[in-house]
Amino acid sequence: MPLCTLADLRAAAATLHGVTVRTPLLPAPELGRDVWLKPEMLQRGGSFKLRGAYTFLAGLSPEARARGVIAPSSGNHAQAVALAAQLFGVPATVVMPVTVTPAKRAGAERLGARVELAGTTTRHRMERALVLAEAEGLTLVPPYDHLTILTGQGTLGLEIAEDLPEVATVLVPVGGGGLLAGVATAVKLSRPRARVIGVEPAGAPKLTRAFAAGEPVELPGTAGLADGLLAVRVGTVPFAHHQAFVDQVVTVDDGALRRAMRYLLDRAKLVAEPSGAITVAALLEGVVSAQGPTVLVLSGGNVEWPDLPGLHDGASVAQPPGSGLPG
Repeated sequence: MPLCTLADLRAAAATLHGVTVRTPLLPAPELGRDVWLKPEMLQRGGSFKLRGAYTFLAGLSPEARARGVIAPSSGNHAQAVALAAQLFGVPATVVMPVTVTPAKRAGAERLGARVELAGTTTRHRMERALVLAEAEGLTLVPPYDHLTILTGQGTLGLEIAEDLPEVATVLVPVGGGGLLAGVATAVKLSRPRARVIGVEPAGAPKLTRAFAAGEPVELPGTAGLADGLLAVRVGTVPFAHHQAFVDQVVTVDDGALRRAMRYLLDRAKLVAEPSGAITVAALLEGVVSAQGPTVLVLSGGNVEWPDLPGLHDGASVAQPPGSGLPG
């Protein structure tokens, strides 16, 4: 299987220039002397997903775009495809779970997408999207299992390597695996000595299982607070990149996610959804240690005011092991 190249990543970055935000690296001294946050909640659409969605749409023929696009998504990919379609002036349909958060559904609708609801799993959404694509002549925009999508997401890794040339460790959330695949490829091809670590929810250890089996494994089910990371299987195309470029994968539980969200809100003044806070959780809980200049990718912040009290309820601010900081 062909892998993404540095030339591919640079071409995607050129395509995205002036469209996406080059999110900053923010110092997080309370997490460690040389720890940085990459806050993709500041990206257009509220998450990293626009990088892949826009890159994919840009590669379509004008005729294909004009017929419209469709995307299965738990939320953030839907909003990204809706935004990319709006920027190109073409229609978009998104297929979301019946359990989608109000914030993520409203976000897609505000951006002009037609919303369809289908089941609760990745498979339910994909099956419905394929039916609609066939019936209406729409182009399917995959959420993660596609080389162009992961190449677009990988521009985030290029930015890290360029903005922090001495980077030694990068932590990345794992859902379907496209973000981790793209970032790991960009970081390793640019800074071969850096470690890249995937972080996934304890209730959805699909990459952990895939590494153990040597191939993607479909879990019988997933559960947890991080709704954007609950895919039952990592993509085949991303997994080839994981095998080539990822050093380690770890898991964290929901309690850790709540504490990480609280930390980001109280100390960094950033609003993260549970999926977006998972890398901070790994460091706060001591699952991973910061070795050398360390970047924590915060994948998104698509959560709104009504949801915040419940997500933060009962969460105290944890401190990284050995920090000596008060709670």
